[in-house]
Parts: sequence; C-alpha cells; structure tokens
Amino acid sequence: MAAGNKLKSLRNRCNVTVRQVEQASGRIAEAKGDKRFRISNGWLAQLENGISEPSICKLFTLSVIYHADFRELARLYNVDLDEIQKYESIAYPDVTQLRPDIHDSFTTRPVAQSSTTLTPHLAPANNRAMEDERNLQYGYIGLADYTMYPLIRPGALVEIDISQNKLQIAAAHNEFERPIFFIELRDGYACGWCQLQGNQLLIIPHPSSPSTVRRFTYPREAEIVGRVVGYHTRCVDAEPVQAMPRS
Repeated sequence: MAAGNKLKSLRNRCNVTVRQVEQASGRIAEAKGDKRFRISNGWLAQLENGISEPSICKLFTLSVIYHADFRELARLYNVDLDEIQKYESIAYPDVTQLRPDIHDSFTTRPVAQSSTTLTPHLAPANNRAMEDERNLQYGYIGLADYTMYPLIRPGALVEIDISQNKLQIAAAHNEFERPIFFIELRDGYACGWCQLQGNQLLIIPHPSSPSTVRRFTYPREAEIVGRVVGYHTRCVDAEPVQAMPRS
C-alpha cells in the first residue's frame, strides 16, 4: 500500500475528517507560532492521493492528530531514524568506525566500507557466557585503514573486549601474542598495537604496513575502547594493492 493510502487508512481509523485535520492542525500551528505545521484539506487530499509528500513539520502534525508514532510515519517515506548510525558509516566508507548496525553472527561479513567502525550489539556465533557477551563490542576496519595490514586487512570485522581497556606491559613472543587495541579518537577510530610514552599514546602499525606511527595525547585525544580478541579478515586482498596511502 502506498504511503498516502496508509495515511488515509490511519485517518479513517481515527474517525477524523479532512476538515477536522485542517482545524486541528491550525490550532497546532498557532500554538507553535509556525504556519508550516498547518495542513489544508486540499493539501491533505493531495497527500493521500500520492501527489504530495509531507514536510517534517506537517508529518509532526499528522502524528499528533492521528496519535501515531512519528518514526512510524517517517518510515512510510523510507526515512528510518534508527538507521542514522548505519548510514553514517556508508556516507564515510573510508573511515574506521564503530558499527552498531550489525546484528548477525560474528562470522557475517559487513557491507564493504572504507572506515573502521564499532558494533556494540552484535551477537557472537559461539556459546559465550552472558557475562562475557556484555563485555563485547564490534568494530569494522575501514577500507582505507592499513594500520594492521596484512595481519588484519581493510574490511575486517573485529571483536573487542571492552573490559581490557588498560595498556599493560607484557612479553610477546610473536605478533599474534602482542595485544591489539581498538582506539577512539577525536574524529574517529583506529585499531593497532599501542604503547604509552608519558602522556603520549603511540598507535603502532604492523611492520609490513604502509602506515606510520601515530601519536596522540592520552587520554585527551585518544581513549582505549578495548582489546581486539578476535577478527574476521580475508587472507588475500580483494584487489591488487597499489600505492596504499601512508597514514
């Protein structure tokens, strides 16, 4: 059913005439001191016939008159306010980000994007204890993020234990034992090996990576989200690597 027809059905269920909608909207517009909230009966007829689409002000008015959830009315026009975070990562695909929009198993591949992201609500595929699950968040390594390449390639999904958010000095016999951390920056996220030098946090790339060491004032400019305890990554590049940018 088209959006206009659904609005008409909703009006009929409320037993409200187009004239009553016009009168009620006039009172709302007067109370708001803004005529954009007013709905004429002629415009409402165009809306219900699919000729017009409502502005955000008029959609607010309809939600009040029809006792309807504004979010549900917005969804009639393919506007889902719950998808804002999801489309932030799509708008900036090269950036490393948190990913709150992934709800499938940990082995599910996310939509390819360039930014590293974090996902606090992803359900892991194994039977991890509930206490452990509450400590997990998930991140996406952006397509432009080569910090841990080739150990963790761009486009990887990483599992983060947020209870392990303190840097500790520990001997590592190989690169697999060396703790990898997910870091929140002022303008985004990063993922890599870390080292503290006074109040300076160093994000250290893999030795085979084209990226360079980055330095931030800790914790003012960078905070540890948690330790990466798992990752889903390709073992080969999706495309030949050519002139990867250094960061």
